[in-house]
Amino acid sequence: MDSLKPKIAIIGAGNVGSTFAFSLMISGLAREIVLIDKNESLAIGECMDLNHGLSFAHSTKIYAAGYEGCENADIVVITAGANQKPDETRTDLINKNVAIFKDIVPAITKFTKDAILLVVTNPVDILTYVTLKLSGFPSNRVIGSGTVLDTARLKYMISDYAKVDPNNIHAYIIGEHGDTELPLWSNATIGGMDIETYCSEYAKLGNAKNDLKEIFQDVKDSAYKIIKLKGATNYSIALSLVKITRAIIRDENSILPVSTLINNYYGVSDVCISIPSIININGLEQYIRLDLSAEELELFIHSADTLKNFIKEIELE
Repeated sequence: MDSLKPKIAIIGAGNVGSTFAFSLMISGLAREIVLIDKNESLAIGECMDLNHGLSFAHSTKIYAAGYEGCENADIVVITAGANQKPDETRTDLINKNVAIFKDIVPAITKFTKDAILLVVTNPVDILTYVTLKLSGFPSNRVIGSGTVLDTARLKYMISDYAKVDPNNIHAYIIGEHGDTELPLWSNATIGGMDIETYCSEYAKLGNAKNDLKEIFQDVKDSAYKIIKLKGATNYSIALSLVKITRAIIRDENSILPVSTLINNYYGVSDVCISIPSIININGLEQYIRLDLSAEELELFIHSADTLKNFIKEIELE
């Protein structure tokens, strides 16, 4: 990989794919961006629109192609799939999107065996596992966007609550990107201080424990609310993808809660699920085993079991 200016292929030119392409162009991270979509006209139109703004951004080659555009790509970002409808859960999408991925993944691997595959389509944990099995790639080069955005939402809402810069908040949401995800309050800090202590002593918020629980519920509900209000989420997920992409391209060793295949993580194996992991030029360098409270461990195992039960129903042959 050219660690400064890689080629990035984006599968899917819909809301998320096109917004990511725009965000990527603005970031200046890529020398080449290729948009691939079964609707060729859509991909061509998005590329035309992006190219017309290049004089205001970084020099980037942006074009539409078929799956041959994956050749020599350093990162392939998969955003294609059926859209989540209002009042539809992520898991409702499983059968529809697994069928789509059975076409997409072999089409990608026909033209590249060396790229890092970044899965965004929901339900992302299950589709990351499907992509891993269909591609035959090593697990460090197949990762899902996971709970990176959920974690960013949590930090934003806590920052608004405690009136502190979100960059000074260290907290993670782990598990399924979906209904069984969980916050790691036992590891959460603001400025190095236990988060509840900070909120009580410095933000002068008397009922921090209950308030933080409500904040987490708002985080879980936020995607559903946005979809109900405007039909899709696209800006924040696109920016989270830029963060993951930057961590890979610039070999940052950033710790991000991406979805990855785990092996004997608190006794849980053979499932893709979000846990804090070191991300660099190799993709996923290693995941981190945090100390969990007894309640958090129970919730994490429940989240993993939920995903594994869905995976059992998938036919990949």
